[in-house]
Amino acid sequence: MSVEGSTRAERRRLAVAILLTAAIVLPLGWMWWSSRLPSTYSVMDMGYDDYGGGARTAAHQHGTTARSVADLTADPAREPDVRVDLVARKERFDLVSGRRVDGYTINGQSPGPQISAAEGQLVEVHLMNESVPDGITLHWHGVDVPNAEDGVAGVTQDAVRVGHEYVYRFVAERPGTYWYHSHQVSHAQVQGGLLGALVIRPRGAPAAGVLDFTAVSHLYGSQATVNGNDKNVQVQAAPGQQVRVRLVNTDNGTLPAWLTGGTYKVLAVDGYDVHQPQPVNGKALFIPAGGRADLAIEAPKDGSAVRLDLGGGPALLIGQSATAPTARPQPSGHLDLLGYGTPSPLGFSPEAADRTFRYSIGRRPGFVNGRPGIWWSINGHLFPDVPMFVVAEGDVVRMHISNHSGRLHPMHLHGHHAVVLARNGVKASGSPWWVDSLDVASGASYDIAFVADNPGIWMDHCHNLPHAQQGLVAHLMYEGVSEPYRVGGAADNDPE
Repeated sequence: MSVEGSTRAERRRLAVAILLTAAIVLPLGWMWWSSRLPSTYSVMDMGYDDYGGGARTAAHQHGTTARSVADLTADPAREPDVRVDLVARKERFDLVSGRRVDGYTINGQSPGPQISAAEGQLVEVHLMNESVPDGITLHWHGVDVPNAEDGVAGVTQDAVRVGHEYVYRFVAERPGTYWYHSHQVSHAQVQGGLLGALVIRPRGAPAAGVLDFTAVSHLYGSQATVNGNDKNVQVQAAPGQQVRVRLVNTDNGTLPAWLTGGTYKVLAVDGYDVHQPQPVNGKALFIPAGGRADLAIEAPKDGSAVRLDLGGGPALLIGQSATAPTARPQPSGHLDLLGYGTPSPLGFSPEAADRTFRYSIGRRPGFVNGRPGIWWSINGHLFPDVPMFVVAEGDVVRMHISNHSGRLHPMHLHGHHAVVLARNGVKASGSPWWVDSLDVASGASYDIAFVADNPGIWMDHCHNLPHAQQGLVAHLMYEGVSEPYRVGGAADNDPE
């Protein structure tokens, strides 16, 4: 080949190499650029609107004529029935064993003080941030509060900075077991102990002779605790006394609970009573991250104790004696709530749904905020290009949640409870299984339904909080609602 021909061939190879490089680099560069988040933005501008087959109406607007979430409050003229003052600090504190934790306290303790109210009472909480440098909020997990009180930084309020205060007001409408926690930098602040229990009791006098005990399970790093105690907890109950144990799972993973020495009934799940629960023997109950379950347990009549194990952490010894049965391994069988209890009316017809949504969880490579990696996806999209599920007030909503990601995800919808209709196509056959926190295993799918009866903009996210921080977050938005808050910005709002 001549020198001129060799030069032409080299030029062609160089051109092909440049074109191939451009074909790879330019799309990657565009993906990187388009994934970068602005320093401040509205969650209403994220992703794309999904109407679930419903029509878009004139009421759906992002402008100033829409109702602001800041106006969706409890009756401002009503005097509170229960007032609570909470002071949040970043500080070191000791567990019962003496082990020191570098985390967060509320009123000098972690977990924070239990808030108690009766059904129908108006609760007013005054929150002061004394020394939490990143700012704080309080989210009332499982309580379907008005949207302005939901406590999500950048969505329903600005984070409360050091030296500032904030007031939450809501009516304790549904009796049950709930909890509160920060929703500002929540993946770090919740693990560090910025949380506490909230119990709403039915109207009237408590059931005679029943002992009520709340057990808040929490991991401080790798240290499992119950109510901040890293040793077994004695629940002093008289022989034959009925005990209502309110289990609260504040961690990122599932909490298994099983009883040695007796049987238990599941009285309630996520604040909703189970209809006609049956005794359970030799099976573990799995409580999702963020979930709660109320158990009925009878103390032994002979004055001994039964043992309620909570995963690998401290156990509850329930009875008159501090001596309880020897710990046994977690049972291989577990209680399936899909068929537990007996059916009762739902109060609405899921078959007449106005909107039907798909929430498909996956995992794929890409960029999130300019960072390459393998990320959680929603309906094939990476954060922030995720769906905004749009509903109108009064809609009956169905949602099909499926998980193809290789990991379990505890899904949590704010502001609403949904009823489980089916799992993997198998219809529910027991008591209505109402949830605000639902474990969706990899390879599994759930059909759920709810009535859109609480206007606002609500997070719908994984409550394994590092997963949410990595992009497993969507929102439910009502038509005709806007919000004045911004993620980032001067308040440095960072809800996950």
